[in-house]
Amino acid sequence: MVLATHSGLKAATSPFSLDAEAEYDRWRADKLRHYPSSIEALIVEIRDPMTLQPAEHDAIVSRIRRANMAIYAAPAALGENKAVPRELGRQFGLTHLDGNLLADDDAISSLTVANGAPRRDFIPYTNSAIKWHTDGYYNPPENRVQAMVLHCVRPALQGGANQLLDHEMAYLLIREHEPEYIRALMAPDVMTIPARAEDAGIARPAQAGPVFSVTPEGRLHMRYTARTKSIEWKDDALTKAAVAFLEALLASDLPYIFRGRLEAGQGLICNNVLHDRSGFKDDEARPRLLYRARYHERIAGS
Repeated sequence: MVLATHSGLKAATSPFSLDAEAEYDRWRADKLRHYPSSIEALIVEIRDPMTLQPAEHDAIVSRIRRANMAIYAAPAALGENKAVPRELGRQFGLTHLDGNLLADDDAISSLTVANGAPRRDFIPYTNSAIKWHTDGYYNPPENRVQAMVLHCVRPALQGGANQLLDHEMAYLLIREHEPEYIRALMAPDVMTIPARAEDAGIARPAQAGPVFSVTPEGRLHMRYTARTKSIEWKDDALTKAAVAFLEALLASDLPYIFRGRLEAGQGLICNNVLHDRSGFKDDEARPRLLYRARYHERIAGS
């Protein structure tokens, strides 16, 4: 079975353009026909993430084509080896890492509870819950985060689970309900992340942009955060209705939302899907540790 990947499409003929209704109808039928029915359907057992076997590679790509994400399950004894997410990503054409402010020197983030500044002031480095978001929602368009690898070295003692929703499925559900909501969420000024100031000046300028956008290649990109502080939404009735509908979707028990927790040796590789994280309790002797690698390109073959 071969799934359509829309290779060679341009933005105007993308199924994610509101003016391309025939393309959308074909894409929608294909998406719903092949969408996974459970998180278990996303899991691929692998022996060595740094040297995938062809069948393992193809199985991961197949799942990403269906849901923009896959979960790999490797031996738990890999230990604290940051080459794992880096080499895994490389095998899927992921090479341009997003070197965000709090990432390690190699541009891969070590997500664990931090005791010192500045990381302790940012929720990913605490044991608090994180609301729904896509990664890099504060990035400018030229540095958009399109893919991510999240590799678990050690899970928390309790909690630390994720909910996952394919951003294309979120788009589909919104468009089916009200296409004008998609138009509102595609406005170039619909969501603004205010500037972040530090003692030394502006650490990051304000960043306005759309929630949904179509890349020049015809792919769908989403930037979103459910946070209620340090965010400004466009102040009009249509935007408010669209945002409220998206929030309701994310708070529902949709069968398209997958729920689970990464265990040692497991990882998520995805085209920057929507996700959250529950709060957790650590084992002080073996604190939770995940490696996060963000990329500026999509996963090859997806």
